[in-house]
Amino acid sequence: MTTIPTFTTLGRGPTILMLHGIGGGHLAFAPQVETYASAGYRAVAWDMPGYGHSAPIEPYTFKGLAEACIRLIEALMAGDLERHRDERGEPDRPPRRAAPSQASPPGGQRSTRSDERGGLILLGHSMGGMVAQEVVARRPDLVSRLILCGTSPSFGKPDGDWQRDFIASRTAPLDAGQTMAELAATLVPQMIGPGSLPEGVTLASHCMAQVHPATYRRALQALVTFDRRASLAGIHVPTLLVAGEHDRNAPPAVMQKMAEKIARSRYAEMHGIGHLQNLEAPEEFDALVLDFLANPGAVH
Repeated sequence: MTTIPTFTTLGRGPTILMLHGIGGGHLAFAPQVETYASAGYRAVAWDMPGYGHSAPIEPYTFKGLAEACIRLIEALMAGDLERHRDERGEPDRPPRRAAPSQASPPGGQRSTRSDERGGLILLGHSMGGMVAQEVVARRPDLVSRLILCGTSPSFGKPDGDWQRDFIASRTAPLDAGQTMAELAATLVPQMIGPGSLPEGVTLASHCMAQVHPATYRRALQALVTFDRRASLAGIHVPTLLVAGEHDRNAPPAVMQKMAEKIARSRYAEMHGIGHLQNLEAPEEFDALVLDFLANPGAVH
């Protein structure tokens, strides 16, 4: 029996499905779940396979991650949400004060239009943005609008030695006996910009501390294999790309070049912010997303 990944959900309306990065979990979108639900959307944040209570997959590949995401999307679009929650148990909803993020929708209008018949809104951050690209490449019919944050169309260099060195550098602290919480204390400060909200940084560290070390290792192995550069021209839905000025993992120049390859794209850069845009500056991030959703055809 194939399983559907676990998730948290709040609100009613067009569905926004949020996919977290390698150091995240559904709580990494806690501010957005509340804000988007308040703006008239059904906000859904998954736990990627192996994260939270989501069952791991074997092999741990982008194909497998995309297939798991597609199963969740199909369940959401088919109206199976309530049945799934009854069978599996609903994960805890996000804390109501994880970070201040009470941005109102543009013009104060609540969204009432459902996009389910033409696909849902897919939002992916970092590795979650790669999963989102994989989903769109495989099942473009399931996505009506796409939001990519702090991500890229490929990871690093195709050189095998470089990939091994990167994985070794990220896993060395674990090999030396450190916990994921200790690893987070080192890595999260390296990812943020000078304008970061302290509460958001704390939540980012908490999320990373909850990741199982074995899942983190497997996700790293998958991460270095990603390459969807050739698929960017095939993205035909309105797409928002959000970069952080100080993001070293997905630099603005990379995301700008990415936007140039996507026909119906809009690019936005958050000043003073690093890799964790939605947690470092949730109000600014949410305003960008809600403006895009209200005016998806506008290109800036």
